[in-house]
Order: sequence, then structure tokens, then C-alpha cells
Amino acid sequence: MSAVQVTQAVFDGIEVVRRSGLTNMLDRPVVARIAEEMGFEESASWVHAHRDLYARAIFHGFEVTEHPLHDGADQQRQGDL
Repeated sequence: MSAVQVTQAVFDGIEVVRRSGLTNMLDRPVVARIAEEMGFEESASWVHAHRDLYARAIFHGFEVTEHPLHDGADQQRQGDL
């Protein structure tokens, strides 16, 4: 399975939450809430909207790209190949 593609802005917010140590990164709703509280609205929105991709990224990594696949179903299928 491959890493999940996200924008730099999405990655930055998730990484700030991770480095803060304020929550377990598997606690997706809390990660989104903390990201939003820290001013990373794009990250919070992405985490809320992409539940399956977020879980996959936690275990397989994030790949920062300028033009990520925005259709979560496409990324799901790609990871299954």
C-alpha cells in the first residue's frame, strides 16, 4: 500500500498536531479539533472528510504533492493495486 497524497498545507497541520503530543494520532476527531484550534482549518477539514484515507496515512505515511488526488475513492483503489 502506498502513502496518501496530501497538500503541503494539510500535511503541515497534521504534523504540528503530531509534534505537539496533545493526542494519540489515531484519535481522528481530536486530531481534527486540535488542528482547527491551532489555525489549520484545511488540515482539520481534510481529516474530517477523509476518514479512511487518514487512517491509511497514519500507518502508511503521507506524501506531500502539489496536486493530490482529491477523490478518496481513487486513492483507495490505487492503494489496493
